[in-house]
Amino acid sequence: MTLPTAQRTTPGAWFVPTGRIRRRVWWVHYVLVIALVGVAATSIDATWFPDAYPRIDRGDDFDLLWPFPDSGGPVTAIMALVLLVPNVAAMVTRLHDRDHSAWWLLWNLVPGIGWLVLLITLGFLGSQPHPNRYGPPPP
Repeated sequence: MTLPTAQRTTPGAWFVPTGRIRRRVWWVHYVLVIALVGVAATSIDATWFPDAYPRIDRGDDFDLLWPFPDSGGPVTAIMALVLLVPNVAAMVTRLHDRDHSAWWLLWNLVPGIGWLVLLITLGFLGSQPHPNRYGPPPP
């Protein structure tokens, strides 16, 4: 499988991709990788740090607005912080491929449907075949 131009030419391009990336690259190179790292970090925490899981007591109304997991350990927290930048950067470059600005990430703040709008836009709608204000289409 060929990597997009930005990922082939720049050494840190996976961590902070630029330009535009296709839907398949977003799913395979970012969503899948971040999910696998999250599962690995959670199992390491459960094995090595079983007592490190913080328990947060909050009301039912607050659950929709709380973006963090109820439990986790130091490895999960470190991995979440390390993968925050590539996750946001990949979403932005995917939005650029659809000719949307990074302001579309504010959909995350809309309870209930915001994540669904972004999931459909980023993960299910195809690339624009022509150049847009963010550059030429990815190879």
